[in-house]
Amino acid sequence: MKNLFLAFCVLFSFQNYAQENSFSGFLKVEGQKILNDKNENVVLRGFGLGGYMLQEGYMLKVPFSGQQYVFKAHVQELIGNEKTEEFYTNWRNNFMQKKDVDSLRKWGFNSIRLPIHYNLFTLPVDQEPEKGKNTWLEEGFRLTDQLVSWCRDNEIYLILDMHATPGGQGNDVNIADRDPSKPSLWESQENRDKLVALWVKLAERYKDEPVIGGYDLINEPNWSFEEGKNINGTEDSKNTLLWEFQKKLTQSIRAVDTNHIIIIEGNGWGNNYNGLIDLWDDNLVMSFHKYWTYNTKESIQNFLDFRKKLNIPIWLGESGENSNAWFTDAIGLMEDNNIGWCWWPLKKLGSNNPIEIKINPGYEKILKYWKGEASKPSASEAESAFMNLAENTKIENSIIHYNLIDAIIRQPRNTETKPFKIHNIPGDEILAADYDMGNDGFAYKDKVSGNYWVSENSKRVRWNNGEAYRNDGVDIYKEENLLYVGNTESGEWLKYTLQVIEDGVYDLNFKLTSPNNEAKASIHIDQSKIGEIVIPVSQEWNWIKIENVELNEGSHSLVFRIENGGLKFEKFSFELK
Repeated sequence: MKNLFLAFCVLFSFQNYAQENSFSGFLKVEGQKILNDKNENVVLRGFGLGGYMLQEGYMLKVPFSGQQYVFKAHVQELIGNEKTEEFYTNWRNNFMQKKDVDSLRKWGFNSIRLPIHYNLFTLPVDQEPEKGKNTWLEEGFRLTDQLVSWCRDNEIYLILDMHATPGGQGNDVNIADRDPSKPSLWESQENRDKLVALWVKLAERYKDEPVIGGYDLINEPNWSFEEGKNINGTEDSKNTLLWEFQKKLTQSIRAVDTNHIIIIEGNGWGNNYNGLIDLWDDNLVMSFHKYWTYNTKESIQNFLDFRKKLNIPIWLGESGENSNAWFTDAIGLMEDNNIGWCWWPLKKLGSNNPIEIKINPGYEKILKYWKGEASKPSASEAESAFMNLAENTKIENSIIHYNLIDAIIRQPRNTETKPFKIHNIPGDEILAADYDMGNDGFAYKDKVSGNYWVSENSKRVRWNNGEAYRNDGVDIYKEENLLYVGNTESGEWLKYTLQVIEDGVYDLNFKLTSPNNEAKASIHIDQSKIGEIVIPVSQEWNWIKIENVELNEGSHSLVFRIENGGLKFEKFSFELK
């Protein structure tokens, strides 16, 4: 019952934000703003559906090259072509359902970015039975139509994002499922013609559909058009072909659709806008992507300058893959500057996204086989593992990380802490990992709470070194049935909200260990220090007690402050005397 109550409280807090920026007709550009048909300013708050129509290897934890076609070939090697196609049909049917869109709306989001793989809509150029013609495939349109319907029911804008173009748009081959042995988008006029035809086909289909928020023409181009420059296009000074082709795409779409916003992206993963001197359409939005950088105004100043110079709205079309603290700071920065945003991704095999797809034991064995650490599974074992993996993409079979959603939706505008779980006193043993939800410095304090490796020109770091359970800076480890906070440093702390249901005097018991040095912590209730505990050097877990803690019925806070680090902390409890 208490978990149901908590879920209701969390959902209620999200719904308070869900009412903002309500859906109303076609989106349009007015100067530097995106408006609805009531001329209200719209801040897009959304998630990208990475892994749905287009898989990237890291989302599946594979140990080899990350293009989807490479992963698919490995699946085919284990279960054959027919069962592989069945797996992909199940994957796409399960990955996004109406209940996913319903949830996004309830959580407070007003938009979705759909990463499209072109090969669900049309054949690759080299597979066309008649050269220069386009064979249209039903699967991509079917999936998009049903997503449009679910978004319409929820009044959520759907942005179509061409994530994998014919031939692929860059040297970062995983993003677009690119086969580098074949001509890229930029090396083949046939590939570019096919992309034009696909965008026209989509525009014809959805030209009168106001739930479509816009057309994101080419995701993250990363290709140098200038000799001697960085191959990913980060240093190009003109980007001539990129701008000429996006202009052609716009003109082709406008021949059939004058209603929808068109979103352009720069080179170098969307951020190099060199050579863009003026605009070719009055309903354009400039997208940029932001990962692993400082969340300061200086970090986005060049895009703010472009917005002013070109008199165009800017949109953070993709970001994420970081900690809750980073998310909160980044979204606060965007909204302070009237910039909409779209996080990445909604689901994957991993915990730094709202919906975590569970790894079944059979798929774990397959991953070990691919790493050379286990024998090859039988075809029937592999089939069962892949079909279970597809089944686990359903939201009801996944792990929902409400603390992450809270960090994205509520925490950028509210520093109040919320209980992660309801802790009743007496009665409950409270896990150390179940500290409150809230900002770093309010619900917890950790020395490393985000990944800033691009700004710092350093290696990527983990914020949660245990990579388990939650997405804050707190280092949480899972070992079989044991879940604990570890890698603790002096000055770090954790805050818990307690619900005392019986007045009385209690003994407070902590389960801890400190394998390498004598550690120390101080305990504070309602901002008053009630005592200190010393954790002797030991490889064993021990209970350490603070006696005679007087508590009145009602809500209280407990802060566990680490004075000398090195301890591991599993749980604590109150025993009524």
